[in-house]
Amino acid sequence: MAKRFGGKFSPDGQDGPQTKPAERIEVDPVGGRANVLFVPAIALVATSFNDGAISLTAALIGAGLWTLAAWLLRAGLQAEAEYNARKVARRPALPRKMLASALTGLGTAFAVLAHLDALNELLAPVLFGLSTAGLHLAAFGIDPLKSKGMEGIDTFQQDRVARVVDEAEKMLDGMSDAIKRAGDRTAEARLGKFQATARQLIRTVEEDPRDLTAARKYLSVYLRGARDATVKFSDIFSRTQDTQARDDYLSLLDDLDQNFAARTQKSLLDDRDDLTIEIDVLRERLSREGVRLD
Repeated sequence: MAKRFGGKFSPDGQDGPQTKPAERIEVDPVGGRANVLFVPAIALVATSFNDGAISLTAALIGAGLWTLAAWLLRAGLQAEAEYNARKVARRPALPRKMLASALTGLGTAFAVLAHLDALNELLAPVLFGLSTAGLHLAAFGIDPLKSKGMEGIDTFQQDRVARVVDEAEKMLDGMSDAIKRAGDRTAEARLGKFQATARQLIRTVEEDPRDLTAARKYLSVYLRGARDATVKFSDIFSRTQDTQARDDYLSLLDDLDQNFAARTQKSLLDDRDDLTIEIDVLRERLSREGVRLD
């Protein structure tokens, strides 16, 4: 398999082999088995046009319920992936996957009803609907039903963190969109490395909301400045291919990356110091009660 190497004679002028920046590997949590559930709704309507008004109406209702269920399933799988990716997370407010199972079963009942020869055979839609809902639930599972890692965390502070994190993620996404206009792979790779470092700080703040006060300037002011600088660089470089502008932009990313990494490390060290103090206080209290910890 071919591997690209860099060096002083390469276009980016860097010594040594090119290494991909450390960043999160994001896998689409939806997948093909969820997307394929949009197809049956189309087939149901297509096969019901010549069966009369009642059958067509039932088919349209069933197709609508199936489409809504597939859309809810996609959202539920994405919410579950975000829940699993975090050490501290609240349960999803809406059980989308379970609602998708219920709507799939109800849509199946209408689909069977649309193709009944006699309206007195109403037991078949119920049985098919219940069976389909059960199979859907078995295939995709249920939603997370409880929060994790929330013991001892101030929920009000957690809500503040969520708002700051959402805004920070939007700015990071805005940088990714803006840098594409520049068409420079070196700048894109360097920005990706900085984004990975910034997201490490975001995860640290999410896991301990007490760090929000110290990190807020990084997640708002600094990120907003980095986004604006990325937009300006992309506009200039796409028109002029100015290498000095690229060098200045890469230097800015280097400085930001070091500052964000230092802030993350300081947060981790502060957490460790707090734990050591709490353990020492606990040992002292226990020793006064006559309990010794060897």
